[in-house]
Amino acid sequence: MHLPESQIDRAAIIYQNEIPHKTMIEKTQMSSLDHLKPIQKDFTFDLEGTLNSIVSLTSYVPEDAFTAAILGTQRSGHGAVISESGLIVTIGYLVAEADQVWITTNSGSTVQGHALAYDYETGFGLVQALGKLHTSTIKLGDSNCFEKGHTAILAAAGGSRQALKVEIAARAEFAGYWEYLIGNAIYTTPVMPNWGGAALIDDQGQLCGIGSLYLNQIKTEENNKEGNLIVPTELLSPILDELTLYGRTLKPSRPWLGMFVSQLDRYFEVVGLYNNGPAAQQGLLTGDIILEVSGIISSDLPSFFKHLWSLGTAGCDIPMLVKRDNTNHNITVKSVDRRDLWKGPRIH
Repeated sequence: MHLPESQIDRAAIIYQNEIPHKTMIEKTQMSSLDHLKPIQKDFTFDLEGTLNSIVSLTSYVPEDAFTAAILGTQRSGHGAVISESGLIVTIGYLVAEADQVWITTNSGSTVQGHALAYDYETGFGLVQALGKLHTSTIKLGDSNCFEKGHTAILAAAGGSRQALKVEIAARAEFAGYWEYLIGNAIYTTPVMPNWGGAALIDDQGQLCGIGSLYLNQIKTEENNKEGNLIVPTELLSPILDELTLYGRTLKPSRPWLGMFVSQLDRYFEVVGLYNNGPAAQQGLLTGDIILEVSGIISSDLPSFFKHLWSLGTAGCDIPMLVKRDNTNHNITVKSVDRRDLWKGPRIH
């Protein structure tokens, strides 16, 4: 995957786990946020018992995996145990194409797991423990109830020492330039240093979201703030059974081009491409400016992706008018189902 450094500097997000910023933020010690750590007297549910449902995950990905070049071959983060059988919900980039997953509980025990599912459209991933975890479980809550100004706990593995009281800074649509869009995303502040797969917990001790990103700007009515993007569980509940049974949803897949797109004024710049993706293979270049898709000029990144996906399911042709070196070109990319290129989860 080719992503020029000059484009990285201009973009708000570097694919889902924001790798360069993650390294920087993790240097922040949790101890500097002691005043935000949750304590039992502020909650009616069993705080430590609930936080013991949060585990750490380490996954290993083959070097020839499609995502290895950008996400790495070893990934670490967190997940929440949601069933007695050892089913864990996490953020999908941690386990995409993984052939090994190891789960560590707060007591220090380690159990092997396997990557059961990754739903690219929502960003959720599932891991199934292959042995007994001896942890608590956490119920899925109703993330629709979270509104701006509400407070919650954002927790990584490690109990209350690795948890923070956070505020919901916004509920809004989120578009990520890796062909990703979710509605009604949860934006929290302040920044949780260990956000990848962290659990957003409501005042009933229920799971309402999973941490996905560090954001250097969350636009609110007051000002811009640093914070985290949380994928709400309202997107997981309708697809959980299918993901558990089949490792995927059964609805037709969206067309996928394997490109990274950032808005530039009224148009959209290709800031990166998967080398083996359809866009790169069929003539699109980094630095190209996409003027139109199928004759339509989009107003922003969400509408750009929505229009692209409206042209059909995976496998459909995506015609574009592209500006390159001050010359316009008509380029048609035949889309694919991303799952045909990525290593799929094993079903046990």
